[in-house]
Amino acid sequence: MDTINLKKNDPNYPSALQQYLGKDAPDTITAIGNLDILSHNSTAFFCSAKCPGDLIVKTYDIAQILRDAGMTTISGFHSPMERECLTILLRGTQPVIICPARSINNMRINKEYKKPLKDGQLLFLSPFDENQQRISAKRSHYRNLFVAAMSLSSVIFLAHAGPGSKTESFCKEILPWQKPIYTFESDYNKNLIKMGARPVNMENISEWAKLFAAYNK
Repeated sequence: MDTINLKKNDPNYPSALQQYLGKDAPDTITAIGNLDILSHNSTAFFCSAKCPGDLIVKTYDIAQILRDAGMTTISGFHSPMERECLTILLRGTQPVIICPARSINNMRINKEYKKPLKDGQLLFLSPFDENQQRISAKRSHYRNLFVAAMSLSSVIFLAHAGPGSKTESFCKEILPWQKPIYTFESDYNKNLIKMGARPVNMENISEWAKLFAAYNK
């Protein structure tokens, strides 16, 4: 599939990027896939590379809720849990946005992505130009800010971020945006809840399904 370049003056360029990132908003973003997905509300999904076993099953449950609610989900899908959840999400028909921490120019499309791309379910987005082909810590951090900023009407779900981790620092950075940030109610996430993330009690899972569905309207 061909890549599409969206400049700031393009009507498809998400206005939320300039609202939340300001002068750091990318001048151009590159896309592969169905641009109509950009008009959807979305849930930004994040999880640290290391996730406690107690939260793994719950994270699978959240991915299934997002899928079954038809909720558009956006993420870098880079950490092990994020990749596991991508597999679950792509079993549905709801939109998914993947944002690699590198350029997607001349990117090789993996076999498992070809059908959802053809069906209009999948969109790849990148704020990096063709000279930025390698993943780095700096690009990963900017990519996460890009993902969190993408939609004016979005929920941010942070499955886990260990104390002192880069993901925790990222959470502190986006809290002033006043977007709703959710995490699991767990001793492992006390640091996030103390910062202001809203705890999810998985015993009331049906209510969270309604919440995510509401954000998709």
